[in-house]
Amino acid sequence: MNYTEIEKTDFSSCIAGKVGLISRLTSNIFRKHLAKHDITESQLSILFITSKMKEITQKQISEFYYLEKSTVSRNLKRLAEKGYLEQKQLPKLVITESGLEFVTEVIPSWKKAMKEIKKALGENGVTAIDEVVTKLTN
Repeated sequence: MNYTEIEKTDFSSCIAGKVGLISRLTSNIFRKHLAKHDITESQLSILFITSKMKEITQKQISEFYYLEKSTVSRNLKRLAEKGYLEQKQLPKLVITESGLEFVTEVIPSWKKAMKEIKKALGENGVTAIDEVVTKLTN
């Protein structure tokens, strides 16, 4: 078997690998700041969008965040168990008063995480990420 393609290929240029690394690095920063709240990034994202939209479906969450249905379902179950979300009328989910209070409580920690990431990236880095997201979602 000939393995010359392996020798000729620069795997360090892999975009998926770099994006995955960025995801892990930023997730570590968020975990550090959110740990005291016992919530994951994904769960908090769901609470954020639900707090803004007032009611939302699981499908809308999946489509907005490009998440698998099973991932959204698992996170919705945990958020409902904590009393932050409830299902009033199928298929719509609403954030509870407890959920709104929790989001308000978490925002300062989220802002600290965002500040740390933005400081590390700089204005150009933040702009570059915004541009990548725009290009890949359009």
